Amino acid sequence: MSFITSIFNSISANRLRRVDYFRHHPHEVQRQTLRTLLNRASDTLYGHRYGFGGVRDAESYRAQVPLVEYGGLKPYIDRLLRGERNVLWPGSIHLFARSSGTTQHRSKLIPVSREGLQCCHYRGVRDNLVLYCHSYPHSRLFHGKALTLGGSQSADIVSMEGCFVGDLSAVMLKSQPWWADLFRAPSQHVALLPRWEEKLEQIAQQTQRLNITSLSGVPSWNMVLIRYILQRTGKSNLHDVWPNLELFMHGGVSFGPYRERFRGVLPSDAMHYQESYNASEGFFSIQDDPQADDMLLMLDYDVYFEFIPMHAMGGRQLLQAEALPLEGVELGQQYAVVISTSSGLWRYVIGDTVTFTSLSPYRIKITGRTRQCINVFGEELIMENAEGAMQQACWQFNVLVMEYSVAPIFMNASVKGGHQWLVEFERPPSDMQQFASTLDTLLCAANSDYAAKRANDVTMNPLELVPLASGTFMEWMRRRGKLGGQNKVPRLWNTREYAEQLLDIDQQLRQQNPAQ
Repeated sequence: MSFITSIFNSISANRLRRVDYFRHHPHEVQRQTLRTLLNRASDTLYGHRYGFGGVRDAESYRAQVPLVEYGGLKPYIDRLLRGERNVLWPGSIHLFARSSGTTQHRSKLIPVSREGLQCCHYRGVRDNLVLYCHSYPHSRLFHGKALTLGGSQSADIVSMEGCFVGDLSAVMLKSQPWWADLFRAPSQHVALLPRWEEKLEQIAQQTQRLNITSLSGVPSWNMVLIRYILQRTGKSNLHDVWPNLELFMHGGVSFGPYRERFRGVLPSDAMHYQESYNASEGFFSIQDDPQADDMLLMLDYDVYFEFIPMHAMGGRQLLQAEALPLEGVELGQQYAVVISTSSGLWRYVIGDTVTFTSLSPYRIKITGRTRQCINVFGEELIMENAEGAMQQACWQFNVLVMEYSVAPIFMNASVKGGHQWLVEFERPPSDMQQFASTLDTLLCAANSDYAAKRANDVTMNPLELVPLASGTFMEWMRRRGKLGGQNKVPRLWNTREYAEQLLDIDQQLRQQNPAQ
C-alpha cells in the first residue's frame, strides 16, 4: 500500500463508519435530516409560507408543502439572483448551477448554498474516493492527478454582482480550496474556458505529459477527449499516454452504450470504473461495490428523499401524485425522485426516475427521465428499455454506437405509427436490417406495452433505423450551444423537433462529403 493511500485510508476510517451507520439505520437518518432541514429554514420566506415551524413529521410535511418542479421555485430563485436573503435557505446564495432546460425554461439555474456545496456535492466527491480506495486499498490514485472534464462559467446570464453561474462542475471548481489544484488537472483557467474546441486543445497540451491516474465526467465528452488525445499523440490506446491511469468516475448518462468503446481505448485489466449519481441539484448515490451495477443511496448528504411511484399514477399529473418516504418503496418498481435539500429545494421533483435493487441497504439504478419517454401509442417506452435493448443488440452484432436518439413516426391516413431510431455508428452492423429487427425484438421483450402495440403490426410498424453521417450529433450539439460539460444527448422524445433537426444536419454533411 502506498504511503499517501495509507494516510487517506486512515483519515477515511471514520467516514466509512458513518456510511455503515446509515446503511443500517436509514429511516432514522432520513427523519433526522428532514427535522434538521426544516429547523434551519423555518425563518425563510418559503418556510413561513408553508409553515415549516409547525411540521412535526414526514406526514405533516407532505400535507403542508406542495410538490414542485422548476417552474414552482423559479420566482424564488429570481429573487435570490437579485440578491435577496432568507428566501429558500438562510442567508444569501451566490452560486447557481446551470442545468438542462425544460419545455418551459431554456435553462434552469439551481441554487447551491454553502451548506449544499460542502455537505452534499463535495462530500459526494470525497466519498467516491473513500469507497474506491476501500475497494482497492493498494491503489496508487494519489500518486498522480485527476483529470476532470467539466463545464464552463456562463457568460450570458444577467444577475446580481458577485453571483457565479455555470455548470455544476464549474461551480465546484470555482469554490474549491487552492490546494485542490495540486491533485487535479487541467488548470482552473482552462477548465472554465467557454469554447469547447479551445478547451479540448488546451487540456491536451497541459495533460498529455502529466501522470494522470483518474478521469471523471460524462462518458460521451470524455470519449471525445480521449479520441482527440490519441489522434494528437499517435498512440493506439490511452495507457500508452497515461500508463498509471486506473479509474474513470462517470455519471450523467448510462454507461452501457459506451462500455465497449472505453474498453477499446483502455484495454488494461487494471482499469476500473465507478458510477455516481450526481446532478446540479445534488449528489445522491455512489457505486460502492465494483462487482455490482447499482449504487448506494447516500442518506446523510443534507438531502431528504421521497419517491413517486410511476406505476400508480393512474393518469394523474406528476405534481398531484402521492410521494412516498424511503420506507414506502418496493423493489423493482419505477419511481420519480423528489428531494428536499440544504440549497433550498423543497419537495423538488428532479425529473429522474430510479428503481430499487436492494432495500437493505438502499441501492438504486437510474432508469430514465420523467419527461424522456415515448408514449404516443400507449407503448410507454422508457430510457431503461431503450438503453438495455441497444446495448444487447450492439453486443450481438459486434457494433459500436457513437450516439442515438429516438422519435415517433406519427400515424396518418395511409401510414401506421412507429419509432424512428436515428443512430450514428462508429462500427456499423454488416446487416442494418437484421440489426433493426433484433433491436425491435429486444424492445418487445423488455416492454410488454411496446410488445402489445407491435403485435402483428396492427398499431405500430417495426422500428425504422436511420444511420446518420459521422459527426451529426456533434454538429447538432454545437448548433444548440451544448458542446462539452454536462450536456447530454436526449434519447427519447414524444415530438419530432429534434429528429428533423438531426436529419437536416445529416443531409448537409452527406452533401459536403458524398463518401459518407
